Amino acid sequence: MSSSESKEENYSNDKENDSIADSIESVKQYNGRAESIANVSEEQSATEQLSRNLSKVLSNADGVERLESLARVLSTKTKKEMQSFEVNDLDFDLRSLLNYLRNRQIEQGIEPGDSGVAMKNLTAIGVDASAAYGPSVAEMLRDCVNFPVNFFKKFSKKSSLPTRKIIRDFSGVIESGEMLFVVGRPGAGCSTLLKCISGETSELLDVQGEFSYDGLSQEEMISKYKGYVIYCPELDFHFPKITVKETIDFALKCKTPRTRIDNMTRAEYVDKLRDMWCTVFGLRHTYATKVGNDVVRGVSGGERKRVSLVEAQAMGASIYSWDNATRGLDASTALEFAQAIRTATNMMNNSAIVAIYQAGENIYKLFDKATVLYNGRQIYFGPANKAVDYFTNMGWVKPDRMTSGEFLTAVTVDFENTSLTIKPGYEDKVPKSGDEFEEYWFNSPEYQACLQEYDDYQARHNADETRDRLEVAKEQRRQQGVRKSSQYTVNYWSQVYYCMIRGFQRVKGDSIYTQIYVSSFLIKGLVVGSMFHRIDPKNQSTTSGAYSRGGILFYVLLFSAVTSLAEISNSFANRPIIVKHKTYTMYHLSAEALQEIITEIPTKLIAIIVLSLVSYWIPYLKYEAGAFFQYFLYLFTVQQCTSFIFKLVATITKDGVTAHFVGGLYVLMLTCYAGFVLPIGEMHHWIRWFHYLNPLTYGFESLMSTEFHGRQMLCSKLVPSGAGYEDISVANQVCDAAGAVKGNLYVSGDDYVLKSYHFAYKHAWRNWGVNVVWTVGYIIANVVLSEYLKPVESGGDLLLYKRGHMPEFGTESAEARTATREEMMHALNGPNVDLEAVIDSKDVFTWNHLNYTIPYDGATRQLLNDIFGYVKPGKMTALMGESGAGKTTLLNVLAQRINMGVITGDMLVNAKDLPASFNRSCGYVAQADNHMGELSVRESLQFAAELRQPKNVSIEEKHEYVEKIISLLGMQNYAEALIGKTGRGLNVEQRKKLSIGVELVAKPSLLLFLDEPTSGLDSQSSWSIVQFLRALADSGQSILCTIHQPSATLFEQFDRLLLLKKGGKMVYFGDIGPNSSTLLKYFERQSGVKCGVSENPAEYILNCIGAGATASASADWNDLWLASPECAQARAEVEELHSRLASRPVEENPDLAGRFAASYLTQMKCVVRRTFIQFWRSPIYIRAKYLECVTCALFVGLSYVGVNHSIGGANEAFASIFMLLLIALAMINQICVFAFDSRELYEVREAASNTFHWSVLLLCHTFVEIVWSTSAQLFCFLFYYWPAQYNGRADHAGFFFFFYVLIFPIYFVSYGLWLLYLSPDVPSASIINSNLFAAMLLFCGILQPREKMPGFWRGLMYNVSPFTYVVQALVTPLVHEKSLQCGEHEFNIMDPIAGQTCGEFLSTYIDNNGGYLTNPNATADCRYCAYTNQAAAVEKFNIKWDYRWRNFGFMWVYICFNIFIMLFSYYVMRVKVWSLKSVLDFKNWFHGPRKDRHEKDKSIFQEKPGDAEKVARDTKISA
Repeated sequence: MSSSESKEENYSNDKENDSIADSIESVKQYNGRAESIANVSEEQSATEQLSRNLSKVLSNADGVERLESLARVLSTKTKKEMQSFEVNDLDFDLRSLLNYLRNRQIEQGIEPGDSGVAMKNLTAIGVDASAAYGPSVAEMLRDCVNFPVNFFKKFSKKSSLPTRKIIRDFSGVIESGEMLFVVGRPGAGCSTLLKCISGETSELLDVQGEFSYDGLSQEEMISKYKGYVIYCPELDFHFPKITVKETIDFALKCKTPRTRIDNMTRAEYVDKLRDMWCTVFGLRHTYATKVGNDVVRGVSGGERKRVSLVEAQAMGASIYSWDNATRGLDASTALEFAQAIRTATNMMNNSAIVAIYQAGENIYKLFDKATVLYNGRQIYFGPANKAVDYFTNMGWVKPDRMTSGEFLTAVTVDFENTSLTIKPGYEDKVPKSGDEFEEYWFNSPEYQACLQEYDDYQARHNADETRDRLEVAKEQRRQQGVRKSSQYTVNYWSQVYYCMIRGFQRVKGDSIYTQIYVSSFLIKGLVVGSMFHRIDPKNQSTTSGAYSRGGILFYVLLFSAVTSLAEISNSFANRPIIVKHKTYTMYHLSAEALQEIITEIPTKLIAIIVLSLVSYWIPYLKYEAGAFFQYFLYLFTVQQCTSFIFKLVATITKDGVTAHFVGGLYVLMLTCYAGFVLPIGEMHHWIRWFHYLNPLTYGFESLMSTEFHGRQMLCSKLVPSGAGYEDISVANQVCDAAGAVKGNLYVSGDDYVLKSYHFAYKHAWRNWGVNVVWTVGYIIANVVLSEYLKPVESGGDLLLYKRGHMPEFGTESAEARTATREEMMHALNGPNVDLEAVIDSKDVFTWNHLNYTIPYDGATRQLLNDIFGYVKPGKMTALMGESGAGKTTLLNVLAQRINMGVITGDMLVNAKDLPASFNRSCGYVAQADNHMGELSVRESLQFAAELRQPKNVSIEEKHEYVEKIISLLGMQNYAEALIGKTGRGLNVEQRKKLSIGVELVAKPSLLLFLDEPTSGLDSQSSWSIVQFLRALADSGQSILCTIHQPSATLFEQFDRLLLLKKGGKMVYFGDIGPNSSTLLKYFERQSGVKCGVSENPAEYILNCIGAGATASASADWNDLWLASPECAQARAEVEELHSRLASRPVEENPDLAGRFAASYLTQMKCVVRRTFIQFWRSPIYIRAKYLECVTCALFVGLSYVGVNHSIGGANEAFASIFMLLLIALAMINQICVFAFDSRELYEVREAASNTFHWSVLLLCHTFVEIVWSTSAQLFCFLFYYWPAQYNGRADHAGFFFFFYVLIFPIYFVSYGLWLLYLSPDVPSASIINSNLFAAMLLFCGILQPREKMPGFWRGLMYNVSPFTYVVQALVTPLVHEKSLQCGEHEFNIMDPIAGQTCGEFLSTYIDNNGGYLTNPNATADCRYCAYTNQAAAVEKFNIKWDYRWRNFGFMWVYICFNIFIMLFSYYVMRVKVWSLKSVLDFKNWFHGPRKDRHEKDKSIFQEKPGDAEKVARDTKISA
């Protein structure tokens, strides 16, 4: 035992764990002790022992608990503290595990995780695009005119672009095991710095300066070892519908090294590593839960961040850059995540560079170093604990309770807007601009120390040693079959296999989509099958059914192909995820493209089998097993081929709008040249070649030739027949069908398809082979091109100005100072006003015994429990509590924005029931800043003022007040900037100011509600917003505001606090007091714990009640509050207000009594004007609409150019209308996508604030959409009608123009919009539209003539389908009075009775049936044409000239129906909240609401009793 003890002592004295050699030695020392304890043979290796003990730890509940304790302890240690941190020497399991973690790089062939990075004079140069002109149709036209000039400019040197240094002269060193905190306001260059360190520089023009990754240059590091340097974006990109376990397993599989401990299998390696990381980061309970996202329910936001962290750790990288790492997390979850990064850094000894915008003091203390950026300039780099001193020595004063992160951010605010005070005597010494800060930094000893550290780092790290080490490690990691130069760990086919497994998991996770997909094929098959039910008797086919057979085969083929359009949307939804994985060097993008072939086949195979079974046997197609299996095979092959066509379209395009446009045009081309609507013989020679490229042509020929091969069709109509020809012999007759032979009663199916379509059965299998080749070709193209897939383009914040309003300063000085208290009082109340009198005259809002209960899981749940309080004029009341405490719920209840559940208790104004004007008297600023992106700031505020201020206020006064609000909020520099989207438009702070401004222009006389106004802002922007609210309150406004764990400086701006705990129970209501003294007095007395001078009171009280990340509460604080004298005093204050205010006379303002401020006519005017602006400034939508019309119509027009006078020409006129209707389908989908944004904006903000009536939105959007669609249809008319050379007479061309350009757009716009307003979202609307549209095409008589339809469909759907009347109305002017001359193959050729000429033989028949003879004097081979004009040729489709005005009337009936159903659907679905989604959720009927599969663990790194005893023997923390 003495030998063992000696070895233990040797280890405990060994502190240099960063050294690889020392670590190996300590493994050997461990091993010796392990042998003694376990009494194992001497031959066992150290690696076997580590493996066994790792397994032991993770399989033992006690071991797992100790590992969790280790994680909690490590989550609080900086690198310096880690050097004196020891693990309990009596606990061999944890000691070996920690050592295993430090040394697994060597033992398993993974490179050591102790790589650092150093930079000197790093400068990043990008395109200067701080401001630009906002998009509009006018700008688009201007760009078109300037296109030639701009095109040639692209080939000039890059220097012609305006450039700017996004980062300049940045220097610093991040050693292994260190964490760097990057501080800077949005736009300072933080993200660019992180991307530069990670080598993600494709968006930059140039990167200059020196880089050293342990001696290696950046070029070498990124080209050879990119997997060691990882950039983690601020958004969590994961496949939402696979589980946490599946997500992490996939990442580990892609990075499992070839050399593994103890010859562990790959499966064992993945299991052990996953269990270890998920234990450390508290994710074991989420294994079976979907990852989820903003739409799909899954793990919580904090847990999803930790999934991202585990996925990144699985990469085994050395340097991690976390961009805006805590975005979207509340303060406690943000701390939890920062602690997780700290734990990972300590365990793996890697480096982390982290940018966080709002960092609490506890987060800041986790970092070793900090750097501060000011507009791209470095103004500090050094130890985090010395950063504050650096700036205070400069002359700045840090308030006691301002966090370090806040202070460092506040220093970088423009001097004229700064909130910091300056030390006396330093007024002229402190830097006041970025240049002065930079100069101060360059002259400081801290900068010299930074440069010295860089030189030391370079001296300590030899490039050759690092290169050799990484090459050896890379070789040990690389799986067999991986190229030597490859950066990937596993070989290509393993990547494909892992991606395939994940693909099946995605299919399983998204089972609802699979069910809908297969169901749509089943329903469509049943409809089509019944529509073509018994085309002919089973035992004998006829020529009358031949056209119908072609119709069903074409329709089924088209349906199979077009359903693949959904591939485009899926590709763009998944792109950010797979591009992130590419930057992690997990797998080739082509491997992901390849796996889709396999994983999608089962679903698509089942769908095609279902479709084939019902659409083949119900109509009585060819009753042969071989023919059926050919039918199935051809459909499946075409479906696969078109699927990869659309995947390829998505791969080669940058955005979804362009991809859908290209996809829509391609569908039209495929359909047109499939051979049905335009037979090969009718195609023009200049475009006929396209059918050789068309997989649908090959598929259609195979289907048709197989169906008709060997078929003998009984003639349905012999020529001549009827009166006068009763006794005639068949020898003198011919069948009126293509391919007929004189004297034969039967027509050969092979001859029919040859004459009608130029198809032959001998091509059937050849065509299938061609389609297989096409499919393989598209797969190869997709696989190859996917390797070059680029991420969706992004850029910095870019302000978009209206032309003529571009300021000279861009965005550098766009922010102006917000109003002071005095300016605010003067603006809102006028000069020389007695503020006390103003405040006394204002109303007071109170609530008492407030309870709110909702139905939940068959029972009820109480969300608010006996809440009371009040808001006085001139006071700011904060509403606080942890996530789930009911803050927003209470705010919504008080603001009367709840439309479900039961509310009890009193809500009173001046001790009386809420007046009718209550909603109009209040403003509500929601957490999400929802605005119409196409409007400018000024236009948005004017719109709100015009509709929300009383109607008796003149427009001039309203606009004048808008200017006043713009000035108060400091928005004058960007008042004419378009709101846009985040990144291209206003930044987060500017959007929040606009949200507040929109409510202020409505002049809320009673109260202003705000929900989380500082959410998502950096600390300085939060300060700016709260300061403005403080000035607003000081001017007499009542403000009630929810806020989640504010900093001390923000918290002290509030007057009163209402604090809630879980379950909606009150914990405190009362004054905060100077420096939070009143509040702290209560909590210190109740908890017995003092709040430190530098501690944040907000965090202190939340920790007291058990709401913080490191909090625990033993007492029930609701009970403490109810029993306290403060509670009794607060209740007494409420009662006193009630008794005092009850005598105040009621002053009901009649202007505020109505629900809406403006009249219905005024609402219509304002909303129509806004909608026109919205369309005018959406050039991408307008361009897509016009391009769709022009290209598609031109394609159809040129395909049917110069339609001849034959029977085929008449059929072409008919078929071309079918193609025109498909254009409307694409336009309807575009309409739904564009209209959804304005619907969403109305529902989340404008409806609740009673800005205007819901019907106004629907009618105005419909009207403006009709205007634009009508103008687009004009181009359709021009490019379709005239190339085809149809009748130019006014009554023909004029009617077609009138119906197609003026009436049809009204129909399809109103139809498309009622679908959108009926549906919960755009995809649902698109699915409903596709099915309805396909049904209307099916029933309108084009594919199945009316007389061949079963009685039910003919009597109901044919007469109900609006397209029946559209087709009749549009085909009529094309064929009316147009003479017909049969083509060479269209004549009926027969022999007359012996002794008669053709004229004598057929004279009676021609008199009865019409038509003409070309050779009346011949005695054989009479050439009879059945028609003399084209109108007669299409009469069998029920198309008549006399019906045209009847059809016009019917269209107005459908239009009126559409508008009615649009309003009715919206009222039922959106106003009354009767959800189609909930009604169709059949599972809910039986199983109740869905519940989360796990409870969120909110205290992963919360210190627990016994942690220190379990882990540390002698923790010595150096000062």
